[in-house]
Amino acid sequence: MKKIFLTVLILITTKSYADVRDYENINYIEYDLYRNDKLIGYHKYDFKRDNEFLTVESDVMFEITKLGVTLYKYYAKSEEIYKNDKFFKFSAKTNQNKKEKYVNISLNNNKDALIIDGSSYKGSASKDFIVGTWWNHKITESKAQISAVSGRIIQQNVVFKGKKEIEINGKKYQALHYNFTSSDKSLAKEKKLNTDIWYDAKTKIWIKAAFDKTGYWEYRLKKSN
Repeated sequence: MKKIFLTVLILITTKSYADVRDYENINYIEYDLYRNDKLIGYHKYDFKRDNEFLTVESDVMFEITKLGVTLYKYYAKSEEIYKNDKFFKFSAKTNQNKKEKYVNISLNNNKDALIIDGSSYKGSASKDFIVGTWWNHKITESKAQISAVSGRIIQQNVVFKGKKEIEINGKKYQALHYNFTSSDKSLAKEKKLNTDIWYDAKTKIWIKAAFDKTGYWEYRLKKSN
């Protein structure tokens, strides 16, 4: 089952010095997670503000069952903090089918690079790389994202596929469609990124994600306020 979830883990990002003010009126976003059109979980974001700080708390869970038996269970919590609209730090803990993973990201003393302490990578990275949480549309401008599960650096190509109307849960959106693929073609197939993401053209809210890997997976916006 491991191959199925690598793309999901990547989905569970903002330029380190991104303009997060696009989301100053957003307090909460929630998604339903589907596999083969069956609801299997959720992903929730809480936006909390305290003077110069913005904290984005993420809570994600999904479970795959067959004939009433749990085949795979996943749960993760993360905290992403901005100070004066600039990246400050990130932390996450994940239980991937009883396997524990983690990542902590902060700025170095000179504030010109990121320091990553994760279960898959420990070291420095460009401050322009993205933490892989997807809610901020600035991810479309980054050359790489950092796994919000393990700290792995994922080099990426982003292609704008166009603007068109899509419908989610009975509501229509004018959506900006992007395709994300791995820059490193030498990666094993199960580690390659190939994901479609849609953002609302007006609000820049992430409204949908989709990928096909041992089943068809979708994130669909449930509500936001």
